[in-house]
Amino acid sequence: MIRLFTLLLVGTMALAACQPAAPAIGADGRALPKAYRISQRDAQQIPFRMLDSVNALRSASGLIPVELDSQLTAAAATHSRDMQVQNRPWHFGSDGSSPLDRIQRVGFAGSLVGEVISETYETELETLGAWMEKPDTRRIILSPEARRMGISWFQEKSGKIWWTLVMGN
Repeated sequence: MIRLFTLLLVGTMALAACQPAAPAIGADGRALPKAYRISQRDAQQIPFRMLDSVNALRSASGLIPVELDSQLTAAAATHSRDMQVQNRPWHFGSDGSSPLDRIQRVGFAGSLVGEVISETYETELETLGAWMEKPDTRRIILSPEARRMGISWFQEKSGKIWWTLVMGN
């Protein structure tokens, strides 16, 4: 009987060890976010997933689609990296540059519609969802004047991602 009890106890402990660990809980009682790691494959697909998602949102609002623009993407990449260096999400570069200054530096001939930024551990689609919940960032993404889009990011070793989306025409 003791052997059977011991075997059952060991078996139960082994099964309990196989269960996934409970997620870490933050002070607000919600599960802490798990960092999204951008793989090399994801890095190639993110601009197109974001473009498709932005255009789906624009289409649902009766707006014309935007196209990816390499110059706006270059301006976005510069700013994502610079926000990481400054360790703060804001629209001014460490050299005092504005979004308008950055698109002019890369030679974009059109005009700036707006810039949307984020500091997060979330995917590009979760970030877009968060942007769409805020009136100011939603207005930029759904601007009827927008014709071109640039998207870029910088991911730290910790997993934190600095996202920048630039809309122009």
